[in-house]
Amino acid sequence: MRATRGAARAYIAAVALCAGLCVLPALRPGAGTPWTTLGLLTGLYLACELPGRFPFFRTSVPVSAGSFFPLLLAAAFLLPPAAAALVAIPGSLVGRVEKPPAAARRVWRAAQLVLAVWVASRVHVLLGGPAALGGSGSGRLPDLPYALLPACAAALAFSLALTALDGSILAAAEQLPVRRAWSGLLPRSLGPHLVHGLAGLMMAVLWSSSYGPLAALFVLLPMYISCWVFAQYHREHAAHRATIRALVQAVDIKDTYTRGHSERVGRASVLIADELGMARDRVEVLRFAGILHDVGKLGVPTRVLRKDGPLTPEERRVIELHPEYGHEIVRGIGFLGEARAAILHHHERLDGSGYPYGLAGREIPEFARVVAVADAFDAMTSTRSYRPGRPVPVAVEELKRCAGTQFDPQMVRALARGLERHGWAEAVTADEVPGPRGGAAPGPGRPRPPDGPASGAPPSPSPSPSGSPDRRR
Repeated sequence: MRATRGAARAYIAAVALCAGLCVLPALRPGAGTPWTTLGLLTGLYLACELPGRFPFFRTSVPVSAGSFFPLLLAAAFLLPPAAAALVAIPGSLVGRVEKPPAAARRVWRAAQLVLAVWVASRVHVLLGGPAALGGSGSGRLPDLPYALLPACAAALAFSLALTALDGSILAAAEQLPVRRAWSGLLPRSLGPHLVHGLAGLMMAVLWSSSYGPLAALFVLLPMYISCWVFAQYHREHAAHRATIRALVQAVDIKDTYTRGHSERVGRASVLIADELGMARDRVEVLRFAGILHDVGKLGVPTRVLRKDGPLTPEERRVIELHPEYGHEIVRGIGFLGEARAAILHHHERLDGSGYPYGLAGREIPEFARVVAVADAFDAMTSTRSYRPGRPVPVAVEELKRCAGTQFDPQMVRALARGLERHGWAEAVTADEVPGPRGGAAPGPGRPRPPDGPASGAPPSPSPSPSGSPDRRR
């Protein structure tokens, strides 16, 4: 939530009221609530969440409360619905919160987990889950594999309840359409929640067995380790994205002439990769390649990048060194993988007349051939200070005309198919973005680069060793 708006506050209050009504039956005299089991599970969940409040433990404690969902689902399997819902309250109220407003977020988390656990426990009871667990008191062994059915159904209900509540609070707090707020939530959460459900079932079976609660705790250790590894992966991935953002921001500040160009080249590269059927991990690396293809501009003197007059042959040679500068900048960034080759070779041409090494045909790395097409496409469709952007169909026709000599025909066809399927969203152009000190980027009032077309016609799609109007992209 960016802010706890009135609608969001009202929604949180309503959900909290519903949560209170769900746990009320367990607090009534004569309800027969198993307080010993309830107390042990509540204390254990509280003990798992509490370390996240202290800086010393923050590097080792998983980021989200989802790390301990097996405990809540074990409670849903072992306790009546109202009692199971109580387990989530203390841990949720004291758990770690990343963003303000902390109080509202804690109340919301407690309320949504109460409702989700209550729903899961109700589904488990309706499908005969408690009887299937058996236990030392009844003298019966767990009814396996039938016990898996109510457990999985309960985990599914738990996931559906959390998804519905998460989407609803996003719609209320962020003023998003409900469909957009819910989009993608269930597919991302269903798999992990089913795994948590199975871990919760293992805990419940051991808890109910002759070995007792102590044996159930052994299930938590591997779950905690797996969640810690998963959290470390996300931290590493976030660090990768931060590195990319910092480099792109540095290029945009230095070269306001093509601000926003890098992000759009990344998007176009992904469009091509999807049509080629690339694996998702390669698509992500290719997106990095598209975003960072011009990072070598950091090594080009600013006076050359922002020069309004014609470039001298020496200045042009300096500009054409930016792929090699870029490769040197990212050489030590291991997670970029194939992206490094794309940064070095994205100005090579299929006929061998490109730079820096004059590679031809299949000698040019695949990622570089993709980025070359995406780079030229965005250069043609983006508005520059000296000419308007070309319409997308015109730019695609120009790419097709140059396919086989300058561009890989396969990549051009893939981009054309992707554009037909998904279109190309309008993006902010360089001329519409303020410059680094509050001034405007080059606009119509400033002279266009004199090496451009004399009549103001659109430039060639890609620079070449002999020069091109759009040399600064």
